[in-house]
Amino acid sequence: MSKVIIGDATLYLGDCMDILPTLDKVDAVITDPPYGIGASSKKFVNGTSKTNKDYYANVCWDTAPPSKELIDLIVSKGKLAVLWGGNYFHLPPSRCFLIWDKTIHGNSYADCEFAWTNMNANARIKALNMVAANMDGRVHPTQKPLDLMRWCIDKCKPDPQTILDPFMGSGTTGVAAIQLGRKFIGIEREPKYFDIACKRIEQAAAQGKLFEPEPIKQVQESLYV
Repeated sequence: MSKVIIGDATLYLGDCMDILPTLDKVDAVITDPPYGIGASSKKFVNGTSKTNKDYYANVCWDTAPPSKELIDLIVSKGKLAVLWGGNYFHLPPSRCFLIWDKTIHGNSYADCEFAWTNMNANARIKALNMVAANMDGRVHPTQKPLDLMRWCIDKCKPDPQTILDPFMGSGTTGVAAIQLGRKFIGIEREPKYFDIACKRIEQAAAQGKLFEPEPIKQVQESLYV
């Protein structure tokens, strides 16, 4: 295990199963664990992705979903928890799923993806074109769009000040957190992705806070007598 500190981000190179027990509870865990669908295989590449095919080679991280023990540990580390691919894991029912509508329907990919949360709130949908998302310099085969991860953070109420991602990948959650002025803790076991995440988060830290969180909308109620 090694640790890198970049501004308000603390990044660990290692297995989250070993590192998570050493960490204190944070405001929110927002992560995209492996789904166990073979996304680390070169066969997963399609014509809409700019992902360099070299990033698929000799990295078998998506052969199976995380164990229930690990999923439970991840959820326990956040006051709030958002897990993309929640429909693949052993998780309790939730009334607040976050849904990414990819807006291009009927192709070889799923029309949408689901994030399980432990929030007592209404389900929400984010419409974001999948092809456009794939063209924003993606360097990881399952990299989520940056705008999607900013949206996830904004939907966590009350506003979390420290975000943890135990499956950091190329660091998109960390970039979103830094852009929104939050602290970030990331864990990644693959050195090539860890190095990419460090560079992306370092660039985000150099730019500083770029976005304000969405304000909480106040609903005025009228009393009729």
